[in-house]
Amino acid sequence: MNLSYWEKETWFSNVDFCVVGSGIVGLTCALQLRKDFPKSKILVLERGVLPEGASTKNAGFACYGSVSEVLSDLETHTEDEVFQLIKSRYEGLKLLRKTLGDKNISYKEHGGFEVFQNEDKDLFEECKSRLTDVNKMVEPVFGKSTFKIKPNDFGFQKCIDQLILNPYEGQIDTGLMMNNLLKKVQASDIIVINGVKVEGFCSNKGSVQIRLKDFVFNVDQLFLATNAFAKHFFDLDLKPVRNQVIITKAIPGLKIKGVFHMNKGYYYFRNIGDRILFGGGRHLDPEKETTSKFGLTDTIQNRLEDILINVIVPERDISIDYAWSGILGVGQRKKPIIRSVDDRVHLAARLGGMGIAIGSKVGFDLAKLIKNN
Repeated sequence: MNLSYWEKETWFSNVDFCVVGSGIVGLTCALQLRKDFPKSKILVLERGVLPEGASTKNAGFACYGSVSEVLSDLETHTEDEVFQLIKSRYEGLKLLRKTLGDKNISYKEHGGFEVFQNEDKDLFEECKSRLTDVNKMVEPVFGKSTFKIKPNDFGFQKCIDQLILNPYEGQIDTGLMMNNLLKKVQASDIIVINGVKVEGFCSNKGSVQIRLKDFVFNVDQLFLATNAFAKHFFDLDLKPVRNQVIITKAIPGLKIKGVFHMNKGYYYFRNIGDRILFGGGRHLDPEKETTSKFGLTDTIQNRLEDILINVIVPERDISIDYAWSGILGVGQRKKPIIRSVDDRVHLAARLGGMGIAIGSKVGFDLAKLIKNN
């Protein structure tokens, strides 16, 4: 970085708080720091032109976890741990809606539906048999019985004729949400600089030295909100995984409305107006999809298109508009990592593909790792 005196003094000097990552977590953290420390100088660094990871590349699901996902989580977590996960998703989405307002994220509560293909009949029967227990577990979160059996009247083919509905799930406009979150941050006198990759850092007695490609500067406190990319800095129970997504061109008369889960959440789709967004499939090639590199593969793209054409919108003339990928941070445990590395370096990672639901709360909790003084 060939910085002038003016550039160095204006943007990189006397920084109280530096947040690395301008996704939901990073920007929410910066906003909370502004509330707690109104006179501080806050700098957000983002390595991409836009938030690089999942915050602007996700499907826009305001969801809490399908019944099959809950049952799968109960195999590796205690009931209280799973309850706390669902509660944190509920509280996180509530905070996001409060921070920006439903209009500014285009929040629409059309419900979330779990779809079971014919080969998943045994899974459906298991979910159905344990529905009462799951509802009892989550009732303190939603205040009433949540999951319900509904007829499959969306016209899906090669699927059983019943769905499981969570009426409290919704969808948002991801781009609108992030744009308005960024506007709120900038209006709060928080500096955001894109295209700056942090190569490393060193925590000293009186400050944290941050190393960029050709430049070093010091800050008082550092907050790392890079989710899957935190693996570059720390040895964590965390791995980056890639999720691929396709979106159709307009489908006249499309009657599908809501967010939909299949195969324990490994597939997911929703309407965007009269388009269908369909993503997932990383379980088809877990070795190649465990990566921090963006990209598309024939194996997954072909499978997504096959299910889309033969299951979701059969007997319709549809075409794919374009495709993309995003990077998630997952681990053996589902609970996000939110902790102080030392007195001056703080970390949030491992959102597990639930960034829309928990990102705001994780960002809030990250900022609260230091006390207002």
